[in-house]
Amino acid sequence: MSYFKLKERNTTIRTEIVAGLTTFMTMAYIIFVNPAILSAGGATGIPFEAAVIATCIGAGLMSMLMGILTNTPFALASGMGINAVVVFTIVLGLGLSWQQAMGIVVIEGILVTIMVLTGLRSMIMRAIPMGLKYAIGVGIGLFIAFIGAQQAGFVDPSASTLVTLGDFTASYTQLAAFGLVLTTILVAFRIRGGILIGIIGTAVVGMIFRVISIPSDIISIPTRESFSTFFRADLVGAVWSKGMLNIAALVMIFALFMTDFFDTMGTVIGVGGEAGLLDKNGNLPNLKRVLLIDSLAAVAGGLFGASSITTYIESASGVSDGGRTGIMPTVTGFLFLISIFFAPLIAVIGGGVEIAEGVIKYPVTSPALIVVGFLMMTVMSRIDFKDYEVGIPAFLTIIIMPFTYSISYGIGFGFISYTLIKLFRGKFKDLHPLMIIVSALFAVAFVAEAIASSIAGS
Repeated sequence: MSYFKLKERNTTIRTEIVAGLTTFMTMAYIIFVNPAILSAGGATGIPFEAAVIATCIGAGLMSMLMGILTNTPFALASGMGINAVVVFTIVLGLGLSWQQAMGIVVIEGILVTIMVLTGLRSMIMRAIPMGLKYAIGVGIGLFIAFIGAQQAGFVDPSASTLVTLGDFTASYTQLAAFGLVLTTILVAFRIRGGILIGIIGTAVVGMIFRVISIPSDIISIPTRESFSTFFRADLVGAVWSKGMLNIAALVMIFALFMTDFFDTMGTVIGVGGEAGLLDKNGNLPNLKRVLLIDSLAAVAGGLFGASSITTYIESASGVSDGGRTGIMPTVTGFLFLISIFFAPLIAVIGGGVEIAEGVIKYPVTSPALIVVGFLMMTVMSRIDFKDYEVGIPAFLTIIIMPFTYSISYGIGFGFISYTLIKLFRGKFKDLHPLMIIVSALFAVAFVAEAIASSIAGS
């Protein structure tokens, strides 16, 4: 076990296993949400059961690879947001087949992999000012907390104010409130595995009061058809049809590339900082290998038919429970693999409660996300908001993530505003050339995504 540096990182095998289980519990919803999006009620041609298998195997294998090859506490699974773009913009909007859509994901992953191998991706991460690195972690924390509040039912959509107070007379909201109180107390007393205990305790109470169902079956066996999405990606058809290049598809490759590239950047900085793995300059020592596994995961996601697989912000839940090494995501990945056979049981804890058609709440795991959000926001005190050149970009980074439901948008707004402020104040020497280039690319990406959306809507 010397490879995992347990003593150096002040952790134990037991702590890492508990952290891995906690991470899995907070990520388990993807086993059901991703297939629901990819299948889109049968509109895409992707079978729901096949999407479940692809999601589990993709998350399992890539999380284990990340843990074993990088010794970092980052778990991976199909990315939320990107999966919706694949289905609703590329397949249903542009009219491409799901095989062509997965081909776009593979191409995007290959491009990111090339940037990692050339060292450009690592260079960009090191060019980010320290204040913005802290802001990315804080923004992700606020984003996670907002997701948790939504999944708990604490906030609901509103036509006039966009969000409003949720229905606290609903049983699922009351269960989530109980879970939040329980988890908060456990974490406040710094009990090891407090977040996991909170999840389990909330699930037990939910079953007792019939808020969540008691599983009737424990084991399910996959069929041959369950693997029908594997290695069906159409790379040529994704960009070339009817004897010509598909310009809209090329635009989508660029848009997905920017999203995947910077979502991972934000997650690595935020979760790595929470784990205490960043050096004094805010850099991850084993960065290139982490980014390589992440980029290859995007390729694997397209090949498996699971959409792009990426590093998950929910890894922060395991880190908050003490996870510091690669054992944590290895455990998480193993649980994803065996979950293929235990889907009915996982559905109870991570699958959520359907309150209306297409509306699902997650009262068991949502309290954990809110608490993790708090823990990630504690570094806000390190940002110098009195220095407007850093404070304003940091503020935009923090608020845009939850407001747009996108990590990459938050990073983009932060980068662009930071670069513009420095340029207009004539402080060219303070700007790393890569910051200028990346800020320009973000501006192009925002325009390109708007164009792609308008093409899909026409």
